[in-house]
Amino acid sequence: MNTKHRDESLTLEILQAIDARSDVTQRHLASHMGVALGLANSYLKRCVRKGLVKIQQAPANRYLYYLTPQGFAEKSRLTADYLSYSFSFYRRASESCTEVLAACEANGYQRLGLYGFSDLAEIAALRAMEHRVELLCLLDPERRNRRFLDLAVIYELDEAPELDAWLFTDLTDSAERLGHLRELLGAERVLVPSILGLNPGA
Repeated sequence: MNTKHRDESLTLEILQAIDARSDVTQRHLASHMGVALGLANSYLKRCVRKGLVKIQQAPANRYLYYLTPQGFAEKSRLTADYLSYSFSFYRRASESCTEVLAACEANGYQRLGLYGFSDLAEIAALRAMEHRVELLCLLDPERRNRRFLDLAVIYELDEAPELDAWLFTDLTDSAERLGHLRELLGAERVLVPSILGLNPGA
């Protein structure tokens, strides 16, 4: 997800949370968005500056947040944009995963691992069912997840079973992590869906 879509996604999450509950706290917003408290506060202030959210002080030093008419309109627009982007992403991601899985079959790679927990990893797992390959694990470098579909989740390369290749599905610090993975395993054993925009030979 690029910076513009991330900004819009986080803004939408704030507007949705406030629409659902006016007495939401900044700590709850941060948890809901999956970001640090300071970043959530920054996005909230931006929404107030833009006239999307109004703040009202409540008893016991608390605050209530309300969407303005402009905030409701922006929430509707961002929801429509998000759905459009999501469908487009799913289609393009499916196509690029199908391409890379076909390359696995052509190279005789059957035992694969996914590197990186993401929406792309879920799409790759679905597409893998259509090919003569077996997904054995997912490596989550962020150490955030303990379960992923029916795959074993690991946190270090040396925990992986014997694999023919890795399918790179990391969406965080992708270029740096991809370079490191290729150094350890060799470029030919790390397959990259074209949707990531990372040069396979880089």
